[in-house]
Amino acid sequence: MGLNWLAVVAAAVSAFVLGGIWYGPLFLKAWSREAGIAVDANKRHPAQVFGVAFVAALLSAAVFAWWLGPAPGLQAAACKGLAAGAGIAAMSFAINYSFAGRSFRLWLIDGGYHTVQFLLYGIILGAWH
Repeated sequence: MGLNWLAVVAAAVSAFVLGGIWYGPLFLKAWSREAGIAVDANKRHPAQVFGVAFVAALLSAAVFAWWLGPAPGLQAAACKGLAAGAGIAAMSFAINYSFAGRSFRLWLIDGGYHTVQFLLYGIILGAWH
């Protein structure tokens, strides 16, 4: 089955833009405090960080598109995006964060991001087929 690669790239870009807003002006201070990381403590080169983030977004969008099938309806794709984000990604974080002793607030920030990320994937992929 062929994927609509333009839609997949658009979905990946949406995750990248969402991440810039989510982990920037919306939640940077709260996320940094809850994660125990100083706002300016990232010692990795930004190209490495953003490169990995974009490749991961591209792969997750491609797998999600494959899972949806060739011509998903908008409503079904959005519902599956919400289910994948809230029911799979966020719950996977809940398991890890529980064992790691991470805060509920940090889980809300990270799990919320992935819930919205996959909802956007569903909307974009469902609307663009």
